[in-house]
Amino acid sequence: MTTPTEPKQPFNLSRWAIGHPSIARFLFGLIIIAGALGLTHMGQKEDPDFTFRVMVVQAVWPGASIDEMEDQVVNKIERKLQETPHLDWVKSYTRAGSAIITVQVKGDTNAAEVNDAFYQVRKKVGDIQSELPSGLLGPYFNDEFGDTFITLHSISGTGYSYPELKKFAIQARDMLLTVPGVEKAVIIGDQPERIYIDVSSKALAERGLTLDTLRAAVTGQNSVDSAGSVDTGLRSVRISVEGDVRKIEDIRELRLKAGNQVTRLGDIATVYAGLQDPYTAKFKYNGHESVQVGVVMAKGYKVTDVGHSVDAVYQRFESSLPLGVAVDQIANQPDVVTDAVSEFMHALGEALVIVLIVSFVSIGWRSGLVIAIAIPLVLAATFAIMYEFGIDLQRISLGALIIALGLLVDDAMIVVELMERKLEEGMVKLDAASFAYTSTAFPMLTGTLITTAGFIPVGFAASTAGEYVRTLFYVVGIALVTSWFVAVYFTPWLGYMILKQRHHAGSHHDVFDTRFYRRLRGTVGWAVRHRIIVLALMLLTFGTSLWAFQFIPQNFFPQSSRPEILVDLWLPEGTSITEVEKQAAALEARIADDKDKRFVASYIGEGAPRFFLPLDQQLINPNFAQLLVLANDEPARERLIVKLRGILAADFPDIRAKVDRLFLGPPTGWPVQMRVLGPDLLQVRRIADQVKQRFAADPRMGAIHDDWLEPVPEMRLVIDQDRARALGVTSQRIRQVLAAAVTGASLGDFREGEETVSIVAREPEANRHLLSAVNSISVPSDAGGFVPLSQVAKVVPTMTLGLEWRRDRLPTITVRATLPDDVQANDVTTKLYADLKPLRDSLPPGYQIEVQGGTEDAAESQASIAAKAPIMLLVIVVLLMIQLQHFGKAMLVLATGPLGIIGAAAALLISGAPFGFVAILGVIALLGIIIRNSIILIDQIDQDIAAGMERQEAIIGSAVRRFRPIMLTALTAVLALIPISRGVFWGPLAYAMMGGILVATVLTIIVLPAAYALFFGKEPKLKAGKNEAGTVDEQQQPMPPAMAAE
Repeated sequence: MTTPTEPKQPFNLSRWAIGHPSIARFLFGLIIIAGALGLTHMGQKEDPDFTFRVMVVQAVWPGASIDEMEDQVVNKIERKLQETPHLDWVKSYTRAGSAIITVQVKGDTNAAEVNDAFYQVRKKVGDIQSELPSGLLGPYFNDEFGDTFITLHSISGTGYSYPELKKFAIQARDMLLTVPGVEKAVIIGDQPERIYIDVSSKALAERGLTLDTLRAAVTGQNSVDSAGSVDTGLRSVRISVEGDVRKIEDIRELRLKAGNQVTRLGDIATVYAGLQDPYTAKFKYNGHESVQVGVVMAKGYKVTDVGHSVDAVYQRFESSLPLGVAVDQIANQPDVVTDAVSEFMHALGEALVIVLIVSFVSIGWRSGLVIAIAIPLVLAATFAIMYEFGIDLQRISLGALIIALGLLVDDAMIVVELMERKLEEGMVKLDAASFAYTSTAFPMLTGTLITTAGFIPVGFAASTAGEYVRTLFYVVGIALVTSWFVAVYFTPWLGYMILKQRHHAGSHHDVFDTRFYRRLRGTVGWAVRHRIIVLALMLLTFGTSLWAFQFIPQNFFPQSSRPEILVDLWLPEGTSITEVEKQAAALEARIADDKDKRFVASYIGEGAPRFFLPLDQQLINPNFAQLLVLANDEPARERLIVKLRGILAADFPDIRAKVDRLFLGPPTGWPVQMRVLGPDLLQVRRIADQVKQRFAADPRMGAIHDDWLEPVPEMRLVIDQDRARALGVTSQRIRQVLAAAVTGASLGDFREGEETVSIVAREPEANRHLLSAVNSISVPSDAGGFVPLSQVAKVVPTMTLGLEWRRDRLPTITVRATLPDDVQANDVTTKLYADLKPLRDSLPPGYQIEVQGGTEDAAESQASIAAKAPIMLLVIVVLLMIQLQHFGKAMLVLATGPLGIIGAAAALLISGAPFGFVAILGVIALLGIIIRNSIILIDQIDQDIAAGMERQEAIIGSAVRRFRPIMLTALTAVLALIPISRGVFWGPLAYAMMGGILVATVLTIIVLPAAYALFFGKEPKLKAGKNEAGTVDEQQQPMPPAMAAE
């Protein structure tokens, strides 16, 4: 006799977990241990890494004019660089004798392709090296802008010279390079030594001597040449020759011969050791001349661990220093990271407590205990996976964890709430857990994947800003997928052990037969009956919210809460660097005794090194200085900013200054920037002047200027070529003699240990600083005599351009300005650009006015986000179709996604938070979160209809039954965002998501049933069947559940 076999039941992961508790316990412990290890060993940083897609090419051609630099150097290099793959733009600024060319790679270029592009830059410039002038120094390349110093220390000492301070710095550097995790230790601000030979051209001429005579004497005494070796048969003996220059006295004793006359150098010249004069850059700490040592950390190390090791090195180093030498810390990223991580972990703890309180209060202590165990399990699994994928703890990943915390509780709460409801209906615990898996596992998985898909534009945005926030996508995705697995595997197992079995089954209707649910049922019923009105009101509200966004302030990235202040000082073009130092020192003296500051670090001739990843670093510039002021705390920082701005406005009117905080996100520079470019320089200047006039018409703008700055004085020597040729004098020789007289001519090198010191000949100080002394300089002639310069040339004073900027080989002038702190730069720039439309429309062909700076970067970043939106929508639609298997319903669910914009707009308006790049990420993420709730509701309606319930009752009843889990998960997500809503970085995103989730959830409960009733509310037509007599009988035939929901 054959026994009929029972139909095979589908696999139920929850039932399996309960049936194999030892495996569940093992996996539980394994995840907790792995998470703890991952968290303790995970790297920590202040900001996430992002690729700097900028390379600088620098060339120096002493004596060349701006026109000569452009024609012979810049044009050739720029033309060749335009062949570089992935090139975005080429920008250059040219001064007499030097040029810096900036190469920007496109934002959608990945890191490997960026390195290849930089290689191509070097290769292409090398290909045209033979076409560049013979006297050109360089080109030099720098593509290490992303190196961020995790520590900066100043070394200073009263009575100690720069060479002595440098020796201490070398000692510190060598000690630091032995620390594991230290990739580089760099000395910054040291002053190169020189051995100067001050000798007048008149004294040389009187003795028939020239610079070539000096150079030959130094080189002959100090060159390194092989003296050969002797092979004795058994050994090879090297011959070494002593007599090199070992000390300054050896240089003084050099003998110079002209004809039969021999002159001792020390008799006609002053020979002494000194520092490079004029210097190109200098560093001062609290007014004291100093050098600093910076540490760059290698990848794969924990900044706090490396920081502790560096601190230990400095403790040993300081103990070895003589009295009077001080070591002061300027920047310490390990401390900043420790504070930031501690602050975010505190916020994460707050969010966790909030979530647990909501769970305990809303669904009881037993259910709350299940949630309380499940959440740390999800976090532990997330930490383990983050560690394995190399995701560090930093500003973005920590914020993503807090955002995810409010979302990852959803799945566990849905499962526990459903188990509780089934237990109340009399179902045994094993069946309740199994039912929770059967009815919610796959809708929850679809919802989880859709929520994760909402972050796709963040994860794949091809821009620097997108790369900066990319870990938001990865961390949220990891946390959500992990939370789904915990919800379907561990949560039913925990619920089976913790939840209480009900011994008396209650009625299904008893659970929802309360005053609140009766009112809710009435509200949803009214919305279903008046669905046209409800949908019309919703559309009107949605349109109003879109209109309201124009009243929300716009920005790119917010300011940092760090206490540093950057003071940029731009003196008129052509100002000597010594005057720049003097003015910077005067400003520093004004706040020397201010109790709100800790220290002032002054960078003369250049900007501060990159101690903060998003720093807008300034390159070497002789008329520029930057003061790094460290305040005691954030309120002190704000007071100092007000004081500094007031002092600069009142007492330094000739200095173009910008006093600002550090800003997060990719560096953008001045708040308001517009560039004008075109083929003709004079026309570009006229257009730029009109733009400046428009800037000046806005009273909110300050420090209005353009980046070409002021014309500079120039002494132009007009040579009488006929007379010069007759006297045997060439233009080249005149240039060489003049350069040697006022700047100095290199004669060779003085070697001392590892140091190589240049030997430089120049005019005595009394002559170097007198313009009239130029005429008295004597120039050697071909006949062997000397000709006074005044006999072959005359000096014509004139004014000329100090520098010239170009972008993509077109002359480009950028107009810039500052704004008050309470004004958003994006708002002002956008309005200004619109106001300039008449001028833009009237421009000749080939001329343009373009937005630059933060507004341009924001537009590019938003475009990179928008470019990935179709992929996000496609993924969401595919997932909806898989889950719902009905195109119309999939479109209905998709249409609920934008409802979050209503709440986001209201929240941003009420809070006053700006709608920037981070807030945009929050609004985009709302789409997936809201669709997830809609899926749960639609799935419940379809299940009830498939079970035979009348459609209108199924629509209304499903909204009532799913109200509690949907609202609880929404409330949890909203409250979990409170801790990060206080921060300047995550605050706008938190407000947008809190408002969006709250409003959209309420609307989903009301609007989605109304929309479902409008499009799918009609009962299916009765199908005709035949009775026994063969006549047609109007009766409803049985339908499969899948068809019943159609």
